[in-house]
Amino acid sequence: MNRTDDRLLPVLLICAQAALWPGAELVRGAVPPASALLVAALVAGPVTAALALRRTRPVTALVVVAAACALGAGPLPTGAMAVLGTAGVALALFTVATERDTFATVLCGTALAAWQLLQNISLHGIGDRDGLDLVLTAMLYAAACGAGLLVRRTRRARRAAERTLKRAEAERHRLPEAERRRMERELHDVSAHHLTAVVVTAGAALGLRDRRPELADQALEFAAETGREVTRALGAVRAPTPSREELPSPEERLRALVEGFRRLDQSVDCEIDALPDGMVADAAYGIVREALTNVARHAPGAHTTVRCRYGDTRTEVVVTSAAPTAGSAAHGADLGGGRGQGFLRSRAREAGGALTSGPTADGGWEVRAVLPGRTAAPTERPVPRNYRVAQLTATAGLVLQPLLPALVVHAQPTSTGSQVSAGVLFALLAAAQAVALLWLRRAPRTAQCVLLGLVPLWPVAMAAGDYTGPVVLPPVLSILATCAAVAADASRTAARVPVPAADASGAAAVPPAAARAWLLPTAAVVVHAAAAVVAVADRGTTVPLWAVVGWALSGASLAVGAARGGGTLRARRDLAARGTRDERLAAWTEEAVRDAWAERRRIAAGLETTVLARTADMVTEAEAGRLEVSAERAREALAAMRALLDTVRQGRTEPELRPQPTLQALDLLARQCRATGRDVEIRLTDRVPERLPTAVDLAAYHAAETVLAAGGEEPAVLELDADGVTLTLTATGVPRAARPAVRERLAARVAALGGTLTTGRPDTVGLRLPLAPVPQQGDEERER
Repeated sequence: MNRTDDRLLPVLLICAQAALWPGAELVRGAVPPASALLVAALVAGPVTAALALRRTRPVTALVVVAAACALGAGPLPTGAMAVLGTAGVALALFTVATERDTFATVLCGTALAAWQLLQNISLHGIGDRDGLDLVLTAMLYAAACGAGLLVRRTRRARRAAERTLKRAEAERHRLPEAERRRMERELHDVSAHHLTAVVVTAGAALGLRDRRPELADQALEFAAETGREVTRALGAVRAPTPSREELPSPEERLRALVEGFRRLDQSVDCEIDALPDGMVADAAYGIVREALTNVARHAPGAHTTVRCRYGDTRTEVVVTSAAPTAGSAAHGADLGGGRGQGFLRSRAREAGGALTSGPTADGGWEVRAVLPGRTAAPTERPVPRNYRVAQLTATAGLVLQPLLPALVVHAQPTSTGSQVSAGVLFALLAAAQAVALLWLRRAPRTAQCVLLGLVPLWPVAMAAGDYTGPVVLPPVLSILATCAAVAADASRTAARVPVPAADASGAAAVPPAAARAWLLPTAAVVVHAAAAVVAVADRGTTVPLWAVVGWALSGASLAVGAARGGGTLRARRDLAARGTRDERLAAWTEEAVRDAWAERRRIAAGLETTVLARTADMVTEAEAGRLEVSAERAREALAAMRALLDTVRQGRTEPELRPQPTLQALDLLARQCRATGRDVEIRLTDRVPERLPTAVDLAAYHAAETVLAAGGEEPAVLELDADGVTLTLTATGVPRAARPAVRERLAARVAALGGTLTTGRPDTVGLRLPLAPVPQQGDEERER
């Protein structure tokens, strides 16, 4: 809300107070004394100013409003502070609940009630009757605090949803660029590392051909093996597996990388800590690989140390190489494309760290990266304990200070007797209702039964406490808590019960859960109506009993119906907002995956005719025993890789030419979902064939996309398996996929291929697609 709204509500409260007093007195012809008007004006000014600033200083505004109303309620006539002392204080307490945390809210509400009770101070000046002032005040403060906390939680959820949408919109544009950078970097890393090793090994073997002829055979074998490994690695770059199963740990990957360089006669020592899977581990691996590759190029044989330390606050990755040994030839010094240092820094920057590199004092070279550690993730800072102590101290000082109570003009004390007043009994019943409401979310059925069980005790309390006030007031106090429970139950039911589907006769079938949802409202109406009839009958009345019963039933039905309608309306509004958000997320995810998939296919098509073709020629020449030609083909493959990297940034696939994603795009789908805050894991077993029928491949991907597009914040797992004739896709952690609209889309997609759709647990969906194509009617006619 803006400043105009903040000023408008206090002005409306002042106008309402002025209409009640002195407006009502003036209408009746009674002119209040000038002193009373002056006191009222002096109270209204600070209250209005404090309420206008309630959002920036909520606690201060509450203290000022309470103190001003307390000073004015005593000397002024009855009703002069009725609006400001109730609605004004409730508004200030509501603002504290919306702008501050739960601890501060409960502390302010409790302190305000305790201050009034200990000092016998009234903020509204209406007067006490049967001890009800305490009950009404406590219920007013509890309602204001509860409503404020609910609004604060709703606002936090809305802000979280807005942040998710903003992040999804940003990721929609970032994912294609990130996929292009990933492939560009992987192309450089794989090709540069492996092909550089071939050139270096071949150059060394050719240089020592006269003295050590056996090195040529080893170099040829190494070139053939490396070429096949490059082919496999580039295949993984083109179609990375989305599965997280059976992958080596980051520590094992780093040690295997070091062992690979040791086989190239590189002297490498390592100190590597265990790293968790994630961006930091991937960045550390890429940095170490690039740094060791540069050592092999420019300083072959130089002693190198790799150190990876994983700490609480940061992760250090240091690769230090000594000066090149005398007489060593750098056969790969001219193989670099000038991108290595940029890739190193980009890896560190994307992981949230920084990288520096430069010469050492002894003539060597050092690459040092500082990456996030264990506690680098942003966490919500807790409130310091000394701040809580300061809050409690300030509250105790305000409650117990004697200055303000001494200035307050107290109302006449009410007479007390040995009998327990009705107000005390009502306060105990209201406290029991409040406790039941606190358990409403954790144990709804138990809390509802307790609330209904407390209803018959209100007429008993009226009789035991000799209550003489309005007979309608206790039933109203009793039904408020029940209406809150009915509204919460209606909201929960509307959020969970699906839209009823029509049966064979065309009539809508009522789900059992929807039928059970009417039990609580019906029981609430009957119990409260019976309690009201008993209370009226015990007081005695000349109205016929049937009229009392009708009045009680109609009043209870109206209150409970309004509560149920409000809860249902709120749930539907939340569902509509969530559905709109899920639709936008699904649309942006679909667009991002398709753009990233188009980038991947464009770069993969270039790989087929450049690096892969020349790598295959290198393997052929190595198997034929032609070492010099094999080394030349390796150089050509490196040159082709550099040329491909130069053209990666050029030309993008037009939207109308974007290829349809297949199961090989599941990793992109999972990355986009994780980037928007939902943990999605893809598990692909070894039994799933690398090549699937096109229709099955497309249908399986679109089914997975539909399941995840249904929305939700729960961690989801998609598992794909095959038994030779059937491809099975099982999705868990997707409760919204059981909705009729989602099931219809999945069933239509599966039925087109002759598959089946199954559901087990409420959050599980299973699809079975035959791997053999199902003949359509047109195919059968052509065969005949």
